[in-house]
Amino acid sequence: MDLSNLKPAKGSTKEKKRLGRGQGSGRGGTSTRGHKGAQARSGAKRKVGFQGGQMPLQRLVPKFGFTNMNRVEYCPVNLSTLQKLADKGITVITPEVLVENRITHKKELVKILAKGELTAKLEVRAHAYSAKAKEMIEAAGGTCEKYETK
Repeated sequence: MDLSNLKPAKGSTKEKKRLGRGQGSGRGGTSTRGHKGAQARSGAKRKVGFQGGQMPLQRLVPKFGFTNMNRVEYCPVNLSTLQKLADKGITVITPEVLVENRITHKKELVKILAKGELTAKLEVRAHAYSAKAKEMIEAAGGTCEKYETK
């Protein structure tokens, strides 16, 4: 064993195309880069989204509307969903209970809406209520509290 016998372990290297090693190799001359132009030069890069001079998609599609940075996004929960939880025997409803029952996700703000009917007396804590939903919960003998996030 000496330095002239050393080879990499089997499967550890890939067979690369050797470019620019003369005409006899089949990949000499321009080394598969074509003639002249930006991509024939070393260090040539294209901008992200460049489409060969065609109008790029991000400039072609019109911009419209307005996005309010301060918008508060709520996850809606209907009274019919609360009634299903009440049927399971849950009387105190908080965002944590809704997450445990896979109705909302962990960091979502919850808003109770008035779709459906509620017959159970529930103690509900949520981030927001529609006026009708609050009225219906209190009509059924329940209470509505505003839930404060920590």
